Amino acid sequence: MVQLTSLGGWAVLAGTALGVGLWSLVSLVPRLGRPRLADRVAPYLVDVAPGARELLGRRSADPLPVFWALLAPIAAGARRALGSLVGGSVTIQLRLRQSGSGLSVEAFRSRELGWALGGAVAGVFAALAIGRAQSPPAVVYAIIVVGSAIGGVLLRDFLLQRAARLRLQRLSSELPTVLEFLTLSLSAGEGILDAIRRVARVSHGELAAEFGAVVAAVNTGLPLGESLAALAEGVRLPALTRCVEQITGALDRGTPLSEVLRAQAQDSRDEAKRELLEVAGKKEVAMLVPLVFLILPVTIVFAIFPGIFVLQLGR
Repeated sequence: MVQLTSLGGWAVLAGTALGVGLWSLVSLVPRLGRPRLADRVAPYLVDVAPGARELLGRRSADPLPVFWALLAPIAAGARRALGSLVGGSVTIQLRLRQSGSGLSVEAFRSRELGWALGGAVAGVFAALAIGRAQSPPAVVYAIIVVGSAIGGVLLRDFLLQRAARLRLQRLSSELPTVLEFLTLSLSAGEGILDAIRRVARVSHGELAAEFGAVVAAVNTGLPLGESLAALAEGVRLPALTRCVEQITGALDRGTPLSEVLRAQAQDSRDEAKRELLEVAGKKEVAMLVPLVFLILPVTIVFAIFPGIFVLQLGR
C-alpha cells in the first residue's frame, strides 16, 4: 500500500487540474474536415425524423457544462450573498451602463466572485510563503486569505468605476463636436432624426455609438423623445442630459433646433474650459512637489558643492 504524503496529495490535485484544463482546451479546438451529409441535413429534418433528433441530441465530451450544472446553484447562492454584503445593485447597473459594458448585474457578480477566488488563491500562496519564513498564528493566515479575497472584489469594482469614469470623459469631450455636426446637418435642411442617423453612420466614438442605439430604438417603433430620454437616463452625463432636455423641449414647442444645439455646443465647450481651469488649480500644489524636492535640492548642490570642494583643496 502506497503511503500518500502531502507532496503526493499536491501532485494528485495538480494533475487533476491539469487534466481537466487540457480536456477543456481540446474540447474547444474546432474539428478538422468537412461535416458529414447527415450532420448538414439533420437540422432540417428534426420535426419528421427521429434519427435526426437523436443525432442532434448527442452531447459532446466537454466537461464544462457538467461542472457548471454542478456549480450553478453554489454560484447563484454566492452571488446573492455577495450582493447582500456589498449591495448597490442599482449603482452597479448604472456603472455598467456608463462603461458601455454588455454585462448584466448577475454576470458582473460572477466576475467579482472570480476575482475574489483569484485573490483568495493569491492569499493562500502568500500565506504559504510567509509560513516558510516564520510561524505566525493561524488567524494571520485567515486574515491574509480573507483580505486578499476582499481586495479582489474591491479591485474589480475599482476597475469598473475607472472604466465608467473614462467613458464619461470621452462622451463629454465628444459632445461639442457632435452637437456642431448636428447643427450643420439641421442647417442643411435635414430633420433631427436624419441628422442623428448621419452622425451615427459617419462618426466614430462613444457618443456616435449611443446615437446609433437611439436610431435603432426609433426604427423599432419607439418615439424619438423617449429614446433620447432613455439615453440621458442611462448615461447620466449632466451636459448630455441638458442637451436632451433642450432637444425634447424644442420638439414639443416647435422651436428651431439648430440654434438650440449651437448654444448647447458652446455651453459644453465653456464647461470643459472651466473644468480644465479647476483641474489646473487643484494640480498647482502637486506641481510644486518636483520643484521643491527635486529641482531645488539639485540646484543647491550644484551651487554649494564647488565652493566646498575649493575650500577643501585650499587646506
